[in-house]
Amino acid sequence: MRTVKGLVLAAWIGLAGWGVAQADEYITLASTTSTEQSGLFAHLIPKFKAETGIHVRVIAVGTGQAFTIARRGDADALLVHDPAGEAALVEQGYATERQEVMYNDFVIIGPADDPADVRNADDIETALQRIADSRAPFTSRGDDSGTYRAEQRLWEQAGIAPSGRWYRELGSGMGATLNTAAAMGAYVLSDRATWATFDNRQGLEILFEGDEGLFNQYSTLRLSETRHPHLKHELARQWHEWLLSESGQGAIASYERRGEPLFFPNTE
Repeated sequence: MRTVKGLVLAAWIGLAGWGVAQADEYITLASTTSTEQSGLFAHLIPKFKAETGIHVRVIAVGTGQAFTIARRGDADALLVHDPAGEAALVEQGYATERQEVMYNDFVIIGPADDPADVRNADDIETALQRIADSRAPFTSRGDDSGTYRAEQRLWEQAGIAPSGRWYRELGSGMGATLNTAAAMGAYVLSDRATWATFDNRQGLEILFEGDEGLFNQYSTLRLSETRHPHLKHELARQWHEWLLSESGQGAIASYERRGEPLFFPNTE
């Protein structure tokens, strides 16, 4: 026969086990290298966990790879920055909801002496045309990321099909691509957040910014329960809604590096 002391001990162990299970609740988020490398998730995730008890494990990859992970059902949630690709994911039935959560912009980085005279271009098309005409080295991520997809759209809008030795597709993340640009004295398209946190700048600086074509929108997507019933949809819903809430939007707005805000909430 079990004693009262034994029953109390068993109950305590059971409650302790329940607490561990609760503490271990987590979702897997497929997202971009820019949100991870900028330090944004290190800022957001502890705040979200403090409010909900849910931890977020981030798979930081290019946006194209994040779409592939979502289609396979290998992540519970998605935070990316390619509106056309996001719309396709919804249309194909892999995601059921897309909400714009924050934005920043892309910038053209290059050597301070600016051999292509990008600094004085009137618009992004002219800036890219000057780089192509001068055959100044340009490093491209070449990795199907949201930044690479945006870069390709910008070349296309400028009527340019970049090729030749001056145009280097690296197949690497934003940080590695910036490192290569710094070593080569090359031009590169970067999201502003990664550039703001990049330390190996050497002779690089922002040479062109502010064109409306450089707008960079990030969105949160809820994935389909029908396609992937095994995912943690309820926990992912809480993450999705927190990002859009006053608390989540405030956390995004409060994140700065070197005194500069890196992302702007869509509620502003």
